[in-house]
Amino acid sequence: MSLVYDERLDGALPRPDKAQLLQRLRAELPEHCLLHDREDLKPYECDGLAAYRTTPLLVVLPETVEQVQATLRLCHELNVPLVARGAGTGLSGGALPLEQGVLLVMARFNRILDVDPDGRRARVQPGVRNLAISQAAAPHDLYYAPDPSSQIACSIGGNVAENAGGVHCLKYGLTVHNVLAVEIVTLEGERLTLGSAALDSPGFDLLALFTGSEGLLGVVVEVTVKLLPKPPCARVVMASFADIERAGAAVADIIAAGIIPGGLEMMDNLTLRAAEDFIHAGYPVDAAAILLCELDGVEADVAADIERVSSLLAAAGATEIRLARDEAERQKFWAGRKNAFPAVGRLSPDYYCMDGTIPRRALPEVLRGIEALSAEYGLAVGNVFHAGDGNLHPLILFDANRPGELEQAEALGGRILDLCVAVGGTITGEHGVGREKINAMCTQFQPGELTFFHAVKAAFDAPGLLNPGKNVPTLHRCAEFGGLHVHHGQLPHPELERF
Repeated sequence: MSLVYDERLDGALPRPDKAQLLQRLRAELPEHCLLHDREDLKPYECDGLAAYRTTPLLVVLPETVEQVQATLRLCHELNVPLVARGAGTGLSGGALPLEQGVLLVMARFNRILDVDPDGRRARVQPGVRNLAISQAAAPHDLYYAPDPSSQIACSIGGNVAENAGGVHCLKYGLTVHNVLAVEIVTLEGERLTLGSAALDSPGFDLLALFTGSEGLLGVVVEVTVKLLPKPPCARVVMASFADIERAGAAVADIIAAGIIPGGLEMMDNLTLRAAEDFIHAGYPVDAAAILLCELDGVEADVAADIERVSSLLAAAGATEIRLARDEAERQKFWAGRKNAFPAVGRLSPDYYCMDGTIPRRALPEVLRGIEALSAEYGLAVGNVFHAGDGNLHPLILFDANRPGELEQAEALGGRILDLCVAVGGTITGEHGVGREKINAMCTQFQPGELTFFHAVKAAFDAPGLLNPGKNVPTLHRCAEFGGLHVHHGQLPHPELERF
């Protein structure tokens, strides 16, 4: 999957004079905001997708909006590429720096500026951790709904860049549904506000356009988020299945019945065993798969929904249905799920986390396909995902120290994404495209669509200096890659013919 944009990218970019750039930056920012020695730059060579590494030319850690503006203006003037970075927890190489570019790290923008309980909103800087927003709102019985597994570390600016989700996005939406406004700085150093504190604003919905744009259009310097009241009651049902396909079918049954759980998650045997060994959440380690279904709201409605969901799960073939006894056990069930990624890391020297989304009806079919592909490539795959909205996170286990295994894992990941597109899904649900899925964009989108994407990019960043080589491939590169252009299951696809 690294064929379209690889080390050749830097060769196509301008090669700035590092000494001149550093001198100009020192005139705008204090010395402690600039990193330029190689040993200081190495910690920033990758994001959460550690398979791809590049040491940046310079790292800038601004402390004020004015310093962000000055850095962007200077990069624009000198034709220097710039990549913005938050906490570095991203899993698609979206914050991967460039050898001939500036890495703008927004970690020092970490203040919660205002919590408005009456308006149910908060204004925060982009370096604020996701979980810190809910912690600040907790005294008012409010919280911020999107909750990625990395919420203890990931920053809200990165969440906006990738349109992050989480285990509760099925009912409460992704980042785009929970952000009211963002203040950004353009490549030319201009400050813009997209959206407003109101529930709607006139004109084009540039806020939705910007959310998920992966740093290609501007740099976030402030975010206004929606806060929601804490549900008065939340209960979790855990169902065990002897067959992973039946678990997948049960997901569709629940949604088809008109029930929208607060969260609906699936884990297969490999991942639930790893999570149980790591967290001791009380998972049934002999199950082929488990579903975690959270119902929330007023107590009477939750009780009725639990009864309906339990009946649906039993009809779908659940071998055991267990209701969390209390809040402590509910939190334990979710702790196991949210720690599934690090838990699987204990099973293998390396793993590759995929992020495709499919229609819920296709879950059994795609799970069969992933199992067959795992056998074909000889690499174990653990499945853990947001089953309610069809967002898959297959974890491909491999050992990068064995020659060729990384490439095998990438190839397997690419086949899984092809399969997602072939059944009418997409190549990402919340991790973004970044560097990782740049080839897969050629599979999903037609040349005309990619041309429009480039036009939007050019409207914000005509020189193409913001996070180049990410998210949107060039048509030339797609032709070189040989994109399949499978569209919403309308064309026959070899992956489907095999299963």
